[in-house]
Amino acid sequence: MRRAVALVGIGKIALDQHVPALSSSSCLHLAATVSRSGTVGGVPAFTSLDTMFAAHPEVEVVSLCLPPVPRFAAAEAALRAGRHVMLEKPPGATLAEVQALQALAALRGLTLYATWHSRMARGVAAAKAWLAGRVVTGARIDWREDVRRWHPGQDWVFEPGGMGCSTPASTRCRS
Repeated sequence: MRRAVALVGIGKIALDQHVPALSSSSCLHLAATVSRSGTVGGVPAFTSLDTMFAAHPEVEVVSLCLPPVPRFAAAEAALRAGRHVMLEKPPGATLAEVQALQALAALRGLTLYATWHSRMARGVAAAKAWLAGRVVTGARIDWREDVRRWHPGQDWVFEPGGMGCSTPASTRCRS
């Protein structure tokens, strides 16, 4: 049985990454979208989570591709509605928000998953093994992402609460 997913925030990352991934999944399918203006052809579109929940009670998973600041309220609403939640990066505007969502998900027996496209990259396991048993005493991150290329027309990235782009091209740690 394929689980029904609602995709919230139909912008570049949703269209470039989430929609194709859901389309090729054998265990998930895109059942609905929620966005102020974006849509996905052939998929029921809504402008509010509550309206979508009422129309599609079969939706078990909500994938949030919203900017960080409005993401907390949407994640909290989805968890309170009994849905599993996937958070696009960064998972929240503050660590306290993420911890509150984590506690709510645990209390309700739901999954809260924070994703990042490089989380499953080949080098992650090697870095984890290298860091095991070490204490990191400092780090340097060189940000090299061309935000205009990867986030064209997405001015929210530069607005208060947008949090810029958080994809480091290179990271150096000292142990």
